[in-house]
Amino acid sequence: MSAEPVLTVRDLRLWYGTPRGSVRAVDGVSLEIGAGQTLGLVGESGSGKSTLGRGILGLLPEGAKSDGEVLYKGRNLVGASHRELRRLRGPELGLIFQEPMTRLDPLMRIEDQFRETLEQHESKLTDAEIRRRSLDTLGRMGIPPTRFRQYPHEFSGGMRQRIMIALALVLRPSLLVADEPTTALDVIVEAQILRILADLKENFGTALLLITHNLGIVAEACDHVAVMYAGQIVEEGPARDVFAEPKHPYTRELLRSTISLDTRELHSIPGAPPNLITPPTGCHFHPRCPDIMRVCPAKDPIETRHDGDRRVLCWLHGPESEIPPGGGEPIERERIAVAEEA
Repeated sequence: MSAEPVLTVRDLRLWYGTPRGSVRAVDGVSLEIGAGQTLGLVGESGSGKSTLGRGILGLLPEGAKSDGEVLYKGRNLVGASHRELRRLRGPELGLIFQEPMTRLDPLMRIEDQFRETLEQHESKLTDAEIRRRSLDTLGRMGIPPTRFRQYPHEFSGGMRQRIMIALALVLRPSLLVADEPTTALDVIVEAQILRILADLKENFGTALLLITHNLGIVAEACDHVAVMYAGQIVEEGPARDVFAEPKHPYTRELLRSTISLDTRELHSIPGAPPNLITPPTGCHFHPRCPDIMRVCPAKDPIETRHDGDRRVLCWLHGPESEIPPGGGEPIERERIAVAEEA
């Protein structure tokens, strides 16, 4: 990663209060993104990806709690005032939502939504400059000027998603969090969006956090990949290296579940992601892991580094001999046989 990253997250924890207890949606996450770099964040639904993205920008619902550090260009955003965060969002911190119909005002024309965004953050722009910049950004998304004065309901789902992306890009933020930006888009438009995001980071040095379920997009568009499970980053490193040689069993199982032209039979990960109110003891993935050992449910795994810039949170790659606090025998690392499902 860059020596002076745009974004540094250190031991970030985010949780929600519920009548049944605290939901630990993000549990001790650390990552970095440098200028002009793209970090892909992957994992199953419910792993905490969207909460992490919104928590970085301070967009958590009322009542949510946070701890740790989110350093944007050296400034800690955890605990920052609402006023400071609102000033940064837009020109500095951008977000592409995954549900465009719930984010676009149905009573406002597309023209007015762009005008409101630009006037809020760049009040000195003239009407002509607002129109030119809006149309230029929409044009990059393949939306012609003739649609500029239409309402959201007059667009298809895919076109509404492109409008949402354009609204995030029109202010040219230094850090962009893209939460499933290609949802509901066909492969041609998806490729166009990826080219636009690549152009943004190359020409403007934008740091991009790309949240997605699509491992193919990560392989094509991302420099690094972070694999998230049950609120934790279980593996992180250069995308090419992680895809070529996954070290965590969860990463390996995700890649095995990907469909390609060579796929002969479907593969899925047994079970379901855990309840984050009462996650499993030890390694959160151990109830579903094909490589489970006796140490896995007994103690939290220790993060280890490999080949310089790869991180893995798994006992398969942990210290060969881990002595419990206070001394004693090394923790049992014997494999546990896992019965094959019928």
